[in-house]
Amino acid sequence: MPAYEPGSVTGSIALPASGWAAIMRGLLGRCARCGEARLFMRFLKPIPHCPHCGQDWTHQQADDFPAYVSIFVTGHLMAPLIIALTRSSSLSAAALLAIVLPLAMVLMIGLLQPAKGAIIALQWWFGMHGFRKERPELIPEADES
Repeated sequence: MPAYEPGSVTGSIALPASGWAAIMRGLLGRCARCGEARLFMRFLKPIPHCPHCGQDWTHQQADDFPAYVSIFVTGHLMAPLIIALTRSSSLSAAALLAIVLPLAMVLMIGLLQPAKGAIIALQWWFGMHGFRKERPELIPEADES
C-alpha cells in the first residue's frame, strides 16, 4: 500500500481506509498511520515518533492487554491440538508435555508483538489516550477553485 497519494488532503499520507486496515498495519509491525515505517524499535518497545509520517506513538497505553490477547489466541489454537493428540495417539504424559509446552510458549511469544501492534493501531484509530482521531472521511475536502 503506497504511503503517498497524489492530491491527498492529509499532507500526502495515505491514511488507512478502515479500522481493520489500521489493525493489519499494526499486526505487521508497521506504523498504523502511514504503513511505511516500523512500529517497534525493539521486540515490544514502540518507536517514539514515526520517521516517515511523524506520528507520535508515546501516547499508546497497551499495558498488559497484548499478553491477554496472546494467551487467549494461543489457548484457542492449542485446545483442539491437545484434544486431538490425547484422543488419536497413545502418547505418554511426558511426551504430550514435551510437544505441547514448547509449542504453546512459541505461540504466545510469537503472537505478543503482533497483538501489541494491533492494539496500538486500534488506540490510534479510535483516538484514545491523547491520539488525534484521523479518518479519511473526516478530513475537509480541498476547494477546487
